[in-house]
Order: sequence, then structure tokens, then C-alpha cells
Amino acid sequence: MKYYLIAGEPSGDLHGANLIKGLLKADPGAELRFWGGDYMAEAGGEANLRKHYRETSFFGIVQVLKNLGTIKRQMQECQADVAAFAPDVLILIDYPGFNMKMARWAKEHGIRTFYYIAPKVWAWREWRVKAIRRYVDKLFIIFPFERDYFPQHGLEPIFEGNPLVDAIEARQASLPTPAEFRSRNGLDHRPIIALLAGSRRGEIRENLPLMAALAQKFPEHQFVVTGVMWLDRALYEQYTAGSGIRYVCDQTYETLAAAEAAVVTSGTATLETALLGIPEVVVYRTVWWQVWLRPYVLKVPWVSLVNLNLGREAVTEIIQSGLSTERAEKELRAIVAGGSKREKMFADFSELRAIIGGPGASERFAARMVAELHAQKIK
Repeated sequence: MKYYLIAGEPSGDLHGANLIKGLLKADPGAELRFWGGDYMAEAGGEANLRKHYRETSFFGIVQVLKNLGTIKRQMQECQADVAAFAPDVLILIDYPGFNMKMARWAKEHGIRTFYYIAPKVWAWREWRVKAIRRYVDKLFIIFPFERDYFPQHGLEPIFEGNPLVDAIEARQASLPTPAEFRSRNGLDHRPIIALLAGSRRGEIRENLPLMAALAQKFPEHQFVVTGVMWLDRALYEQYTAGSGIRYVCDQTYETLAAAEAAVVTSGTATLETALLGIPEVVVYRTVWWQVWLRPYVLKVPWVSLVNLNLGREAVTEIIQSGLSTERAEKELRAIVAGGSKREKMFADFSELRAIIGGPGASERFAARMVAELHAQKIK
């Protein structure tokens, strides 16, 4: 059968690559074409990569508005390529701003559509549920709590675990020891606090100054910020100058594996940190009116995927408009070695891993997709 996949971000590229491996295992004769990145090209063949996400990623409303013409042309290009390929299924991977429009187009042109890694409509933009119901043939979800949410909105999703578990397991075998990580990056013997300040300029600007102030309170630890390769090192250093914070690039899992604890912004990083077994505090700074509006705009009680999946606040979330470090310091001290909340957090993370499910989710999702297509053909 023929599969066309669309991913528009680094995380989608990673999960798309693991899904491709599963599709090739479940359907050895599979023909593939995709928008994605290097991981997907490695898994599914460089010749089958039609567009790299580096050309399609526009973060933030300003970047989107500045590139509306480019985005429109790219969508037309994608639609033409999908039509020419004539796949048995179009598999959309996260990336809802682009992919929901592709889902509508595919429906109008009679192309079967699977959505893999559902848009986070349970947090905001809940109106997208109607569009998913109208334009998507099968919805594949990766968070256990979504099994209750989507049926309440007229959708019967498919859950087979979380592909992040596969990604982490694949990396863990090659992670350096803490001593090797220290040596490689010129770090000293002090315990490490990992700082995951986000992957976008706005997140760095809003959250890293708070983290730098927090680092001043812990001279017995060394704080290490994990940079991403698509942002300049100078962006980080303008907020960490004089704080003693060390910078490493493209070494998030390596830093976490060597860390005693972590301070993390909201997002997938909160779940990655927990699945690696590193105690964490979630700190997110935003403007005062967004904090005030949060109960009216946000549809869920927590921002951390750890808490959402456990159904309780297992990791502390500090969402604030100011730069006060008092509560952040108190909560971080509670989870470093000897802290009052550290052992309980380890137990919570063990429960989380059981809820999320074990390795092999990517293969299980792929097998379900192939089975769904075969069943449709029989009908």
C-alpha cells in the first residue's frame, strides 16, 4: 500500500521515523512519500523526502504572518504532490496548523486520512474537535487521559502507548555516563541541575532569566542549560551572563541523564524528563494578563503532561508573570538529593511509566494502521 506522511517539526520527524519503521515491518511492500526531516529520510529513504521541515517551520504569530505567502505556496505544493502520489492513506503527524488544513483538503478529494498524535484540543482551541470529527477517518492518540476526552466529543480514538518511550529507549543505550558527560563539556564535580528553557525564542526570553536567578541560590550545584541547534548560543548567553550557568547544545537527554534534578518549561520536555526518572519543577513565566486569563482559556487544570496523565499535581507547576524565585527555590530544594519530595516523585514517575505503556508503541500504531487499511479494502 501507499503511505504519505506529513510532519513539520523535529519531534514529528522523530516519531514519523519510528512510525515508518513500523509500517515497513507491518507492510514490507509499503510505498512511502513524506514531508519531514533527516530521521524520516533515514528510515524511509532520502528520495522519498519531498520537503524538509526546516523550510516549513514558522514559529509564533509574527513569523506566520510574515510568511503567509510562502505557507500558502507550500500547502499547494503539498496538495499537488499528495494528489500525484495517490496514497491509500494520508498520515498527518501533529503539526495542526498545517495538517488540519490538509485533512480538510484530503476529505474533499476522497483521500483516507489518519491523524497520528492528536492536536492538543483538550488544552486550547477546542473548536478543532469538530474539524477532526468531520475530516479525519481515524485518530491515533498518545496520552492515556485522551482516551476519556475524545469519546466525550464523538470520537473513538486508538491508543497503543506513547512513541516517546521508543525514542527514549533508543537513545538510552548510547548515553554517556555522568562522568563522561562532565568531561566532554568541561563541567566540574558538583551535582547538575538541568535547565530546559524551551525551544523557541519567546520561551527562552521569558523563562531563562528566572532560571538564571534561581541558579544564584544554589552555589553547591552547577546549572546546565540545554540549547537547541536552531537557536544562536548568543540568545542564551545574553540571559545567563554572570550566572555561572553552563551551555550545551543538542544534548538534552545527555544532560538529563547526568542531572540530579531539572527545571523545565511546559511541553513535551516535562514528560521526557519524568520518563528518564529525573525529579523536576515546572516553571513557566508569562505576562500577567495571560496568568489572569488562564482559568478561562486553558481547558485543563495543569500544563505539565506528567500531571495531566497522572490526574494530579505530581510535579509542581509555577506559572507566574513575575521573576520571583522564592517558590521555585523552595520546590527545587525539595527534589534535590535529600529533599522531602524526591522519593515520592520517583514513585510517581514509576506509576506514570506504567500508565504510559512500554516500548513498541510505534510498531503497534503502525500495525493498527495497516490493519485498518486492510479492513477497509475488504469492505
